[in-house]
Amino acid sequence: MVASVRVEDIAEAAGVSPRTYNNYFASREQAIVSAVTADREARIAAAVTARPAGARLADAVTEAVVEQYANTGEREQQALLLITTRTALRDAFLDTTTGIEPPLTAAIAERLGDAGAHTARVLAASVAAAVRIALEGWLQPAGNAGAAEGLAAGGLVVPSGSLPDQLRAALAPLAPAFDAAERRTQP
Repeated sequence: MVASVRVEDIAEAAGVSPRTYNNYFASREQAIVSAVTADREARIAAAVTARPAGARLADAVTEAVVEQYANTGEREQQALLLITTRTALRDAFLDTTTGIEPPLTAAIAERLGDAGAHTARVLAASVAAAVRIALEGWLQPAGNAGAAEGLAAGGLVVPSGSLPDQLRAALAPLAPAFDAAERRTQP
């Protein structure tokens, strides 16, 4: 299905020229995945920034990530269903987690102050890795012995468990690092 979709068709549906499409997307898979991930990274950073200054940074980041990954609309749900059917789409979806790092670095650095710039980047990169691990677990059910083979073969993968729970579990080990960073920047 994805292979039969022409660039011209995608560009027309998006209301852009094929050249513009090619400037923004390296593949059809990236274009399809963007239906789910558009502006998510900026929304995560904005949600962290919007949390009260006194709120624990680890909690602010965790809740922002969970909100933006778990609260999807009808269009995003349909795109996620398509993503689970193709290995290339799943890979493109997982690759989007790296986009969290730059805007989240800025949001964390704002909370930590100038002294926390390097720490903010390390924490944001760690969050991106944790999100990817949670998504991999969600897209590769652990209880299904053939899940890894099905994922590699391009078969349908039915997401398992609660994505919010998977995200919270993956982010939980980062809480002590966030707490330590906050303590170091307090007067």
